[in-house]
Amino acid sequence: MHATPLENNLPWQAGLVTARRRLEKAVLTIVGGNGLLPYPCYRTVPDISTSMDKTYKKSPMDFTEGGNLARKKSEMAGVMSSSIMPQPRMSISWLTVLNREVIACTRCPRLVLYREEVAREKRRAYRDCEYWGKPVPGFGDPEARVLVLGLAPGAHGSNRTGRPFTGDSSGKFMFPVLHETGFANHPTATDRDDGLRLSDLYITAAARCAPPDNKPLPQELANCSEFLDRELDGLRRVKVVVALGKIGFEAYLNYLKRRGMRISRKIYMFKHGASYATPDGKVLLASYHPSNQNTQTGKLTRGMFVEIFKEAARIADK
Repeated sequence: MHATPLENNLPWQAGLVTARRRLEKAVLTIVGGNGLLPYPCYRTVPDISTSMDKTYKKSPMDFTEGGNLARKKSEMAGVMSSSIMPQPRMSISWLTVLNREVIACTRCPRLVLYREEVAREKRRAYRDCEYWGKPVPGFGDPEARVLVLGLAPGAHGSNRTGRPFTGDSSGKFMFPVLHETGFANHPTATDRDDGLRLSDLYITAAARCAPPDNKPLPQELANCSEFLDRELDGLRRVKVVVALGKIGFEAYLNYLKRRGMRISRKIYMFKHGASYATPDGKVLLASYHPSNQNTQTGKLTRGMFVEIFKEAARIADK
């Protein structure tokens, strides 16, 4: 009669193999008929008899109590127990959860109708583009010390590309400045797959959907405020908030008020280049929005905008 693999092993090897089989059976019992564990990763059990044969075929001393037998038995038992344990579930970041909720939002019927209508009809220059047509989540470095707070997505910019200030004239004005001041790895932003990365800077907006005439209603801003609150609460390293335009400026002050802080509108006046220490320990830095209306009329020049972000970097480094 031929010996089975179990009988070929030394007694203590056979004991480990038997233990392994029992544990496998227990795992299968727990898992059930679908063969799925409630974890994304599951390492298979190694063939202990084979691995032990390879491990112990060294010298006779390896199989004596005077050798390293006890240590090797302990090591192999540790390998067996660790390899059958399911790996812990990778936690999903709070920012990923938030952005998924932002993208799925339908709270404002007027904005839903408008953003989807624009995405269907398209601008002639973008006829061959697939529009995003959904709320636009924030973008940038989750560990940023500088936060840029804008107004809302552009109808044929962010509403088309799905990323803030990407694919429109405001972005063409802003990203070269961010690159020059060290916050962006290159000066252009065309789509979500263009390789653009931000360092120490995060971009978000008071409203997440493109509004008609670039004017969100007060209730629409209020509906979006929950997302903004969670975003600002989660970006814990932020030291400077660069508010682009009066609506972005007011959005941050309203956030502070919702967090129970006293804000005097007489003290916090919107003016390009003005900076204010806020009750939450941050600095609010005001800037004109880089819209066509401001940049083409000279109200906001490149030099003025560069200085805003140089100042933001200086404050962040203090």
